[in-house]
Amino acid sequence: MPHASPPLRAAWWRPDIHADRRPLLIGRNRIQARFRRFFEEADFIEVDTAALQVSPGNEAHLHAFSTEALTTDGRASLLHLHTSPEFALKKLLAAGESRIACFAHVYRNRERGPLHHPEFTMLEWYRAGEGYERLMEDSAKLIALAAETAGTRSFQFRGRQMDPFAEPERLSVAEAFERFAGIDLLASVSRNGETDREQLRAGLLSAGIRTANDDTWTDLFSRVLVEKIEPNLGDGRATILDRYPISEAALARPAPDDPRVAERFELYACGVELANAFGELTDAVEQRLRFEAEMVEKQRVYGETYPLDEEFLSALAIMPEASGIALGFDRLVMLATGATHIEQVMWAPVAETAG
Repeated sequence: MPHASPPLRAAWWRPDIHADRRPLLIGRNRIQARFRRFFEEADFIEVDTAALQVSPGNEAHLHAFSTEALTTDGRASLLHLHTSPEFALKKLLAAGESRIACFAHVYRNRERGPLHHPEFTMLEWYRAGEGYERLMEDSAKLIALAAETAGTRSFQFRGRQMDPFAEPERLSVAEAFERFAGIDLLASVSRNGETDREQLRAGLLSAGIRTANDDTWTDLFSRVLVEKIEPNLGDGRATILDRYPISEAALARPAPDDPRVAERFELYACGVELANAFGELTDAVEQRLRFEAEMVEKQRVYGETYPLDEEFLSALAIMPEASGIALGFDRLVMLATGATHIEQVMWAPVAETAG
């Protein structure tokens, strides 16, 4: 399909710009229709969730849009637009569903750029009673399906190229730290999941990576990931970056063979993060502790917190063992159609206001 020009501020509706974007948008529709058939053929039920929730999610560095809900007599209560349909989907697993998929519009504040948008489409699906390795298989099939539907044999983005039909590479986070930065990551993680900031900082200094006196262990981890690792992922073929440290996987269960790491993977193509997946944590007590720790960090960094969804924690106590994944649908469409900016594959992007 032809490449469209980068979007112009507040002008996507101009006929000349729309004419350039329209082939990419038609490609989006075709890919979405093919994905729906894929899930239907695999015995999934497509579900829909409310965007307004008691809690938008409890990850420290995710920012929500918030509003007031008024009763008929004018009493107000705070609600948030969800950053993911995850809590609602897990409640459906607790209710008895076993294979569910959802194309959800989700909302994240403080995010806008070539790969980020304040409102975007997340494709999220869950398999009850199945391990997260099945999600790796699903991901590889969907990448190939997107390419096949778009009529392309390769993905290209910012000078990187990959074969969407090749089997993805599976790489642990610890292996990636060693390969791309020469750092022994797990030397700074204890058997109970506690992290050693000074140990990791020493590794960064030896690798010539800058640090700051107020960096936390998570800050150091993220810096290596962003600067040294992510640019190298999904080059030639997709990468499954697997087995995150337990402290970086708030909703995932520990790996059965090593409590320092979790059943979490992220999917990368051409250096672009496409998906985030978990072997789901179903221990409600542990989940509460992790959420509370995340909100303490959010308060420290941003001076704000979000409430916990008590219904979600109650549902988690009866939720079956499951695996789940959230895929940035717009980003995958970008790669499949050759778009260079996320707004090129959105029918009607959010207005960009001055301020």
